Amino acid sequence: MAFRIIFLEEFGEAFVPKRVAPYLREYLLKAGIPNTPYKFFGALFYLTAIITGALFIQYIYPYLLQYSQLVLLSASAVMWFVIQLSLATFFILLVYFYMDLRIYKRTKKLEEMLPDFLQVVSSNLKGGLSFENALWGAIKPRFSILANEMAEVSKKVMTGHDVSDALIELEQKYDSPMLRRSIDLMISELESGGNIADIIDRIVDNFKATKALKEDISASAVAYTIFIAAIVIIISPLLFSLSFNLLMIILSFVSKLSVTTGRVEALPFSFTEVAVDPDNFKLFSIMAICVISFFSSLIVSIVEKGNIKSGLKYIPIFLTGSLFMYYVFMNILSLVFKGMVL
Repeated sequence: MAFRIIFLEEFGEAFVPKRVAPYLREYLLKAGIPNTPYKFFGALFYLTAIITGALFIQYIYPYLLQYSQLVLLSASAVMWFVIQLSLATFFILLVYFYMDLRIYKRTKKLEEMLPDFLQVVSSNLKGGLSFENALWGAIKPRFSILANEMAEVSKKVMTGHDVSDALIELEQKYDSPMLRRSIDLMISELESGGNIADIIDRIVDNFKATKALKEDISASAVAYTIFIAAIVIIISPLLFSLSFNLLMIILSFVSKLSVTTGRVEALPFSFTEVAVDPDNFKLFSIMAICVISFFSSLIVSIVEKGNIKSGLKYIPIFLTGSLFMYYVFMNILSLVFKGMVL
Protein backbone atom coordinates (compact mmCIF):
# COMPACT_ATOMS: atom_id res chain seq x y z
CA MET A 1 0.00 0.00 0.00
CA ALA A 2 1.53 3.25 -1.15
CA PHE A 3 1.96 5.97 1.43
CA ARG A 4 -0.23 8.93 0.59
CA ILE A 5 1.11 12.33 1.52
CA ILE A 6 -1.53 14.54 3.07
CA PHE A 7 -0.90 18.14 2.10
CA LEU A 8 -1.69 21.05 4.37
CA GLU A 9 -4.68 22.21 2.35
CA GLU A 10 -6.27 18.76 2.24
CA PHE A 11 -5.63 18.19 5.92
CA GLY A 12 -7.03 21.60 6.89
CA GLU A 13 -10.11 21.08 4.75
CA ALA A 14 -10.74 17.74 6.43
CA PHE A 15 -11.01 19.42 9.84
CA VAL A 16 -13.48 22.10 8.73
CA PRO A 17 -17.06 20.73 8.85
CA LYS A 18 -19.07 21.07 5.66
CA ARG A 19 -21.87 22.87 7.49
CA VAL A 20 -19.46 25.41 8.94
CA ALA A 21 -17.63 26.13 5.66
CA PRO A 22 -20.20 28.62 4.21
CA TYR A 23 -20.38 30.61 7.47
CA LEU A 24 -16.59 30.57 7.75
CA ARG A 25 -16.21 31.85 4.20
CA GLU A 26 -18.72 34.63 4.87
CA TYR A 27 -16.84 35.63 8.03
CA LEU A 28 -13.47 35.62 6.26
CA LEU A 29 -14.94 37.64 3.41
CA LYS A 30 -15.70 40.42 5.89
CA ALA A 31 -12.03 40.38 6.86
CA GLY A 32 -10.98 40.79 3.22
CA ILE A 33 -9.98 37.15 2.68
CA PRO A 34 -11.84 35.84 -0.38
CA ASN A 35 -10.73 32.20 -0.08
CA THR A 36 -10.77 29.94 2.97
CA PRO A 37 -7.12 29.38 4.09
CA TYR A 38 -7.21 25.60 4.46
CA LYS A 39 -3.41 25.46 4.35
CA PHE A 40 -3.28 27.66 7.43
CA PHE A 41 -5.68 25.36 9.29
CA GLY A 42 -3.55 22.35 8.35
CA ALA A 43 -0.38 24.09 9.51
CA LEU A 44 -2.15 25.06 12.74
CA PHE A 45 -2.99 21.40 13.40
CA TYR A 46 0.62 20.31 12.85
CA LEU A 47 1.86 23.13 15.09
CA THR A 48 -0.44 22.08 17.95
CA ALA A 49 0.63 18.46 17.44
CA ILE A 50 4.32 19.38 17.71
CA ILE A 51 3.77 21.47 20.85
CA THR A 52 1.64 18.72 22.36
CA GLY A 53 4.33 16.13 21.65
CA ALA A 54 7.01 18.28 23.27
CA LEU A 55 4.89 18.90 26.39
CA PHE A 56 3.90 15.25 26.59
CA ILE A 57 7.46 13.93 26.35
CA GLN A 58 8.88 16.53 28.72
CA TYR A 59 6.30 16.55 31.51
CA ILE A 60 3.56 13.94 31.23
CA TYR A 61 5.19 10.76 29.93
CA PRO A 62 7.84 10.54 32.72
CA TYR A 63 5.06 10.87 35.29
CA LEU A 64 2.95 8.09 33.70
CA LEU A 65 5.82 5.57 33.61
CA GLN A 66 5.11 4.56 37.20
CA TYR A 67 1.74 3.05 36.21
CA SER A 68 0.87 -0.12 34.29
CA GLN A 69 0.94 -0.31 30.50
CA LEU A 70 -2.85 -0.23 30.21
CA VAL A 71 -3.06 2.94 32.32
CA LEU A 72 -0.10 4.37 30.41
CA LEU A 73 -1.73 3.88 27.01
CA SER A 74 -5.20 5.07 28.01
CA ALA A 75 -3.92 8.08 29.99
CA SER A 76 -1.52 9.02 27.19
CA ALA A 77 -4.33 9.02 24.63
CA VAL A 78 -6.63 11.08 26.85
CA MET A 79 -3.92 13.56 27.85
CA TRP A 80 -2.72 13.98 24.26
CA PHE A 81 -6.27 14.67 23.08
CA VAL A 82 -6.99 17.14 25.89
CA ILE A 83 -3.72 19.06 25.47
CA GLN A 84 -3.96 19.33 21.70
CA LEU A 85 -7.62 20.31 21.86
CA SER A 86 -6.79 23.01 24.43
CA LEU A 87 -3.94 24.34 22.30
CA ALA A 88 -6.10 24.31 19.17
CA THR A 89 -8.85 26.21 21.01
CA PHE A 90 -6.32 28.74 22.26
CA PHE A 91 -4.86 29.36 18.78
CA ILE A 92 -8.33 29.54 17.23
CA LEU A 93 -9.34 32.18 19.77
CA LEU A 94 -6.20 34.16 18.94
CA VAL A 95 -6.97 33.95 15.23
CA TYR A 96 -10.58 34.95 15.89
CA PHE A 97 -9.42 37.93 17.93
CA TYR A 98 -7.09 39.03 15.12
CA MET A 99 -9.78 38.56 12.47
CA ASP A 100 -12.30 40.48 14.52
CA LEU A 101 -9.89 43.41 14.81
CA ARG A 102 -9.20 43.23 11.08
CA ILE A 103 -12.92 43.31 10.30
CA TYR A 104 -13.37 46.26 12.63
CA LYS A 105 -10.50 48.27 11.09
CA ARG A 106 -11.67 47.48 7.56
CA THR A 107 -15.21 48.53 8.38
CA LYS A 108 -14.14 51.77 10.08
CA LYS A 109 -11.90 52.68 7.14
CA LEU A 110 -14.78 52.18 4.71
CA GLU A 111 -17.25 54.12 6.87
CA GLU A 112 -14.90 57.10 7.04
CA MET A 113 -14.82 57.33 3.22
CA LEU A 114 -18.46 56.48 2.54
CA PRO A 115 -19.99 59.98 3.03
CA ASP A 116 -17.47 61.64 0.69
CA PHE A 117 -17.95 58.92 -1.90
CA LEU A 118 -21.72 59.23 -1.81
CA GLN A 119 -21.43 62.99 -2.16
CA VAL A 120 -19.44 62.52 -5.38
CA VAL A 121 -22.04 60.01 -6.60
CA SER A 122 -24.80 62.54 -5.91
CA SER A 123 -22.92 65.22 -7.86
CA ASN A 124 -22.54 62.84 -10.81
CA LEU A 125 -26.26 62.04 -10.72
CA LYS A 126 -27.15 65.72 -10.69
CA GLY A 127 -24.84 66.13 -13.69
CA GLY A 128 -27.06 63.80 -15.70
CA LEU A 129 -25.25 60.46 -15.39
CA SER A 130 -27.07 57.19 -14.78
CA PHE A 131 -26.67 55.50 -11.41
CA GLU A 132 -24.21 52.90 -12.76
CA ASN A 133 -22.08 55.54 -14.48
CA ALA A 134 -22.29 57.77 -11.40
CA LEU A 135 -20.81 54.97 -9.31
CA TRP A 136 -18.07 54.38 -11.84
CA GLY A 137 -17.29 58.10 -12.14
CA ALA A 138 -17.00 58.46 -8.34
CA ILE A 139 -14.14 55.97 -8.12
CA LYS A 140 -11.08 57.97 -7.08
CA PRO A 141 -7.68 56.83 -5.75
CA ARG A 142 -8.24 58.73 -2.48
CA PHE A 143 -11.11 56.39 -1.59
CA SER A 144 -8.67 53.39 -1.59
CA ILE A 145 -10.59 50.38 -0.23
CA LEU A 146 -14.01 51.79 -1.14
CA ALA A 147 -12.80 52.62 -4.66
CA ASN A 148 -11.66 49.02 -5.13
CA GLU A 149 -14.99 47.66 -3.94
CA MET A 150 -17.00 50.02 -6.14
CA ALA A 151 -14.80 49.17 -9.11
CA GLU A 152 -15.67 45.52 -8.57
CA VAL A 153 -19.38 46.42 -8.33
CA SER A 154 -19.18 48.40 -11.57
CA LYS A 155 -17.43 45.53 -13.37
CA LYS A 156 -20.17 43.13 -12.28
CA VAL A 157 -22.85 45.52 -13.54
CA MET A 158 -21.04 45.92 -16.87
CA THR A 159 -20.83 42.15 -17.32
CA GLY A 160 -24.58 41.69 -16.92
CA HIS A 161 -25.23 41.57 -13.17
CA ASP A 162 -28.10 43.55 -11.73
CA VAL A 163 -26.92 46.65 -9.89
CA SER A 164 -29.04 45.74 -6.85
CA ASP A 165 -27.48 42.27 -6.60
CA ALA A 166 -23.96 43.71 -6.96
CA LEU A 167 -24.59 46.22 -4.17
CA ILE A 168 -26.07 43.53 -1.91
CA GLU A 169 -22.93 41.43 -2.42
CA LEU A 170 -20.89 44.47 -1.40
CA GLU A 171 -22.81 45.03 1.84
CA GLN A 172 -22.31 41.37 2.79
CA LYS A 173 -18.55 41.86 2.74
CA TYR A 174 -18.62 44.36 5.61
CA ASP A 175 -20.08 44.32 9.08
CA SER A 176 -21.28 47.91 8.72
CA PRO A 177 -24.83 49.04 9.57
CA MET A 178 -24.01 52.37 7.90
CA LEU A 179 -23.18 50.72 4.57
CA ARG A 180 -26.09 48.31 4.82
CA ARG A 181 -28.68 51.02 5.47
CA SER A 182 -27.28 53.23 2.72
CA ILE A 183 -27.39 50.46 0.13
CA ASP A 184 -30.88 49.38 1.19
CA LEU A 185 -32.17 52.94 0.82
CA MET A 186 -30.53 53.37 -2.58
CA ILE A 187 -31.88 50.03 -3.85
CA SER A 188 -35.36 50.89 -2.59
CA GLU A 189 -35.21 54.27 -4.35
CA LEU A 190 -33.96 52.66 -7.56
CA GLU A 191 -36.78 50.12 -7.59
CA SER A 192 -39.41 52.80 -6.91
CA GLY A 193 -38.00 55.12 -9.60
CA GLY A 194 -37.57 58.08 -7.25
CA ASN A 195 -34.96 60.80 -7.12
CA ILE A 196 -31.95 58.85 -5.90
CA ALA A 197 -29.70 61.94 -5.76
CA ASP A 198 -32.01 63.46 -3.15
CA ILE A 199 -31.97 60.35 -0.97
CA ILE A 200 -28.15 60.19 -1.21
CA ASP A 201 -27.93 63.82 -0.07
CA ARG A 202 -30.11 63.00 2.92
CA ILE A 203 -27.93 60.00 3.75
CA VAL A 204 -24.79 62.15 3.64
CA ASP A 205 -26.41 64.82 5.84
CA ASN A 206 -27.40 62.13 8.32
CA PHE A 207 -23.84 60.78 8.38
CA LYS A 208 -22.41 64.23 9.03
CA ALA A 209 -24.90 64.90 11.83
CA THR A 210 -24.13 61.54 13.42
CA LYS A 211 -20.38 62.19 13.20
CA ALA A 212 -20.77 65.62 14.81
CA LEU A 213 -22.86 64.12 17.60
CA LYS A 214 -20.23 61.44 18.26
CA GLU A 215 -17.51 64.11 18.42
CA ASP A 216 -19.56 66.09 20.94
CA ILE A 217 -20.04 62.99 23.08
CA SER A 218 -16.31 62.24 22.93
CA ALA A 219 -15.50 65.82 23.93
CA SER A 220 -17.84 65.65 26.92
CA ALA A 221 -16.18 62.41 28.04
CA VAL A 222 -12.68 63.94 28.24
CA ALA A 223 -13.05 64.62 31.98
CA TYR A 224 -13.86 60.97 32.67
CA THR A 225 -10.93 59.86 30.53
CA ILE A 226 -8.50 62.13 32.39
CA PHE A 227 -9.85 60.94 35.76
CA ILE A 228 -9.46 57.25 34.86
CA ALA A 229 -6.01 57.83 33.37
CA ALA A 230 -4.88 59.62 36.55
CA ILE A 231 -6.07 56.72 38.70
CA VAL A 232 -4.38 54.10 36.53
CA ILE A 233 -1.07 55.82 35.80
CA ILE A 234 -0.47 57.76 39.05
CA ILE A 235 -2.71 56.85 41.98
CA SER A 236 -2.71 53.07 41.59
CA PRO A 237 1.12 52.72 41.30
CA LEU A 238 1.56 55.16 44.18
CA LEU A 239 -0.72 53.16 46.48
CA PHE A 240 0.90 49.83 45.62
CA SER A 241 4.43 51.19 46.12
CA LEU A 242 3.36 52.81 49.39
CA SER A 243 1.83 49.52 50.54
CA PHE A 244 5.04 47.68 49.72
CA ASN A 245 7.16 50.05 51.76
CA LEU A 246 4.65 49.91 54.62
CA LEU A 247 4.88 46.13 54.49
CA MET A 248 8.67 46.31 54.73
CA ILE A 249 8.42 48.59 57.79
CA ILE A 250 5.93 46.24 59.47
CA LEU A 251 8.09 43.19 58.75
CA SER A 252 11.14 44.90 60.21
CA PHE A 253 9.20 46.08 63.26
CA VAL A 254 7.64 42.66 63.94
CA SER A 255 10.97 40.85 63.53
CA LYS A 256 12.53 43.11 66.16
CA LEU A 257 9.56 42.62 68.52
CA SER A 258 9.67 38.85 68.11
CA VAL A 259 13.32 38.83 69.18
CA THR A 260 12.59 41.11 72.16
CA THR A 261 9.53 39.22 73.41
CA GLY A 262 11.39 35.95 73.02
CA ARG A 263 13.95 37.11 75.57
CA VAL A 264 11.34 38.35 78.08
CA GLU A 265 9.56 35.24 79.44
CA ALA A 266 7.25 37.17 81.78
CA LEU A 267 5.14 38.64 78.99
CA PRO A 268 1.80 36.87 78.39
CA PHE A 269 2.16 37.15 74.60
CA SER A 270 4.84 36.88 71.94
CA PHE A 271 5.38 37.99 68.34
CA THR A 272 6.35 35.59 65.58
CA GLU A 273 7.68 36.17 62.10
CA VAL A 274 5.12 37.41 59.55
CA ALA A 275 4.62 34.89 56.74
CA VAL A 276 4.50 37.46 53.95
CA ASP A 277 7.09 37.42 51.18
CA PRO A 278 7.87 40.94 49.88
CA ASP A 279 8.79 39.53 46.46
CA ASN A 280 5.38 37.88 46.17
CA PHE A 281 3.69 41.12 47.14
CA LYS A 282 5.70 42.98 44.50
CA LEU A 283 4.69 40.40 41.88
CA PHE A 284 1.06 40.72 42.97
CA SER A 285 1.31 44.51 42.67
CA ILE A 286 2.66 44.32 39.12
CA MET A 287 -0.02 41.83 38.07
CA ALA A 288 -2.75 43.94 39.67
CA ILE A 289 -1.51 47.08 37.92
CA CYS A 290 -1.50 45.24 34.58
CA VAL A 291 -5.07 44.02 35.11
CA ILE A 292 -6.25 47.48 36.19
CA SER A 293 -4.57 49.09 33.18
CA PHE A 294 -6.08 46.58 30.74
CA PHE A 295 -9.67 46.96 31.90
CA SER A 296 -9.34 50.71 32.40
CA SER A 297 -8.31 51.10 28.76
CA LEU A 298 -11.44 49.22 27.74
CA ILE A 299 -13.59 51.42 29.99
CA VAL A 300 -12.04 54.56 28.48
CA SER A 301 -12.76 53.19 25.02
CA ILE A 302 -16.41 52.57 25.86
CA VAL A 303 -16.82 56.02 27.40
CA GLU A 304 -15.03 57.82 24.55
CA LYS A 305 -15.88 55.81 21.42
CA GLY A 306 -18.80 53.63 22.46
CA ASN A 307 -17.05 50.31 21.72
CA ILE A 308 -14.22 48.20 23.11
CA LYS A 309 -12.22 47.53 19.95
CA SER A 310 -11.17 51.12 19.41
CA GLY A 311 -9.62 51.17 22.89
CA LEU A 312 -6.93 48.59 22.21
CA LYS A 313 -4.52 51.41 21.39
CA TYR A 314 -4.80 52.60 25.01
CA ILE A 315 -3.60 49.28 26.46
CA PRO A 316 0.16 49.74 25.78
CA ILE A 317 -0.04 53.39 26.87
CA PHE A 318 -1.70 52.57 30.19
CA LEU A 319 0.50 49.52 30.80
CA THR A 320 3.84 51.21 30.15
CA GLY A 321 2.81 54.41 31.94
CA SER A 322 1.53 52.68 35.08
CA LEU A 323 4.48 50.26 35.34
CA PHE A 324 6.97 53.07 34.78
CA MET A 325 5.38 55.19 37.52
CA TYR A 326 5.27 52.15 39.81
CA TYR A 327 9.05 51.71 39.61
CA VAL A 328 9.57 55.46 39.99
CA PHE A 329 7.43 55.60 43.14
CA MET A 330 9.10 52.45 44.48
CA ASN A 331 12.55 54.01 44.22
CA ILE A 332 11.43 57.36 45.67
CA LEU A 333 9.52 55.87 48.61
CA SER A 334 12.32 53.39 49.33
CA LEU A 335 14.66 56.33 49.83
CA VAL A 336 12.09 58.15 51.97
CA PHE A 337 11.40 55.19 54.29
CA LYS A 338 14.94 53.82 54.26
CA GLY A 339 15.65 54.99 57.78
CA MET A 340 12.52 53.28 59.16
CA VAL A 341 13.44 49.83 57.81
CA LEU A 342 15.93 48.44 60.31
